[in-house]
Amino acid sequence: MNHKVYIHEFIDIIGSNRANYMHHMTANWGPIGRRERNQLCFGVWGTVGSTGAWPQVVNMWEEDGWAGLASSFRHELGHPTLQDPSLAEWWSRAAGFRRGGTDRIMVPAPWSRTITELCTDGVRGECYAHELISVRPGSAWDLLDRVQELAEPGYATFGLSLVGGWATAMRSDDEVLLLWASSSWEQWSTFEAARSSPAGADPWRKTLASFDAVLRRILLVDAPLAPLRTGRQPQASDAATYELPPV
Repeated sequence: MNHKVYIHEFIDIIGSNRANYMHHMTANWGPIGRRERNQLCFGVWGTVGSTGAWPQVVNMWEEDGWAGLASSFRHELGHPTLQDPSLAEWWSRAAGFRRGGTDRIMVPAPWSRTITELCTDGVRGECYAHELISVRPGSAWDLLDRVQELAEPGYATFGLSLVGGWATAMRSDDEVLLLWASSSWEQWSTFEAARSSPAGADPWRKTLASFDAVLRRILLVDAPLAPLRTGRQPQASDAATYELPPV
């Protein structure tokens, strides 16, 4: 049973600063969040622009349940500036890489693994399929209950493995996120070719239709220091060992 709570972020990047921002979030923020807030980096990815918005980064952070999230919010917002004064320099640098974004609080399905479990299990992907699914209000958890039985076997046929599933909190139980790892671009392309065919709807596609679901799938690629790529949480020493490409 996974009792964590997650922050999911779509981040809009300024110009050619995506590599700078991803490094800033992993090597520079990851150790701080872990030390000061018991917050773990679940993932940092670059969006494949041909499948979604660009230039864009997706972040996910793993909080120690709702109580951990409340503690994290107090740590950040309990100041007149609504910002941790000790992080003023960090925020200023980050502001030069991004111009805004959209966040969600997400609650995992009971079967969804934590980032520590995923790293221990060796889950990896050359790319990831990020599926944000809108459903009828009140039905998000019902859909998540069917993922392992109906979606996972069909995706596994094409070599895609289930990373996790979440419902968006603080709204009408009408949105689900599924994340799948593909070990190669070729596996993904074979999967996508089959999904694009009008011939024969598989059980999962029929289930989505029965929920009046609207599925939006984009592709993601790990940041160099992301946990699902390295198998561990980013370390402060990574800031010195990883050289950013020239802008």
